[in-house]
Amino acid sequence: MEYKTLIDGTKIPVLGLGTWLIGGALEADYSQDKQAINGIKKALELGYNHLDTAEMYGNGHCEELIGEGIKDIDRSSLFITSKVRESKLRYDDVIKSANQSLNRLQTNYMDLYLIHSPSETIPIEETMLAFDHLVENNMVRNIGVSNFRVDQLMEAQKHTKYKIVANQIEYSLLTRNKGTYSGNRDMESKTIPYCQENNIIIMAERPIERGLILKSHPVLDKLESKYKKTKAQIAMNWLISKKNLITIPKSINETHLKENLGALGWKLESADIKTLDEIQFD
Repeated sequence: MEYKTLIDGTKIPVLGLGTWLIGGALEADYSQDKQAINGIKKALELGYNHLDTAEMYGNGHCEELIGEGIKDIDRSSLFITSKVRESKLRYDDVIKSANQSLNRLQTNYMDLYLIHSPSETIPIEETMLAFDHLVENNMVRNIGVSNFRVDQLMEAQKHTKYKIVANQIEYSLLTRNKGTYSGNRDMESKTIPYCQENNIIIMAERPIERGLILKSHPVLDKLESKYKKTKAQIAMNWLISKKNLITIPKSINETHLKENLGALGWKLESADIKTLDEIQFD
């Protein structure tokens, strides 16, 4: 595994395991629990050590499955990220949610805890006060946000004693300055440069846009041939080539897990990175 460094010196894996839809979408789905647990265990065997989840995924069931998948693994070897949902950002709700996530994950701390989306109704001061409590009580080691614009990120930072170390956003070759969630926009032109300038890790979700990047395209077809890598591997290598940027592809399919790891251990040439930076995909 390759790593980048959070502001406090903590190492974060550049390739994490996204877990959306494992254990259900917004409600729990128990029908494929065995396959999910086996998939998580297989990912760990292959070398994944960053698991990204959220209390919203499967209404908590995804965290339960991860807890089962990691219970025989040395906790210190893992980096676990979870998120508190937008409706639970009151002070007491944040602390309750964090405790529930810890119980489901079968761990006594999370390496990184994120606000899943900004709230339009709950004051960010109240939320960040609760996040301070979580850090001070060793429930979480680092705090961050998800789907935050620059103005929202700056406001959140004003109200915590601790450094916001990460912002998880949609970003890929296909998704540059307009995302799907929480008014996500200007990611490439504003959010990412701000994060890079302020030592905030960008966690790029949906790096191959659920397979859309795999369609034939002259530039990607040429790079596939040049590097003997798949389009998915090229797309993820492009992401992790950037300062302070990591990515969290979702899969529990062994073939895809292995393919995603093939994004590591090599580098696109600077001219090819520039070409991909400038190209506009349909």
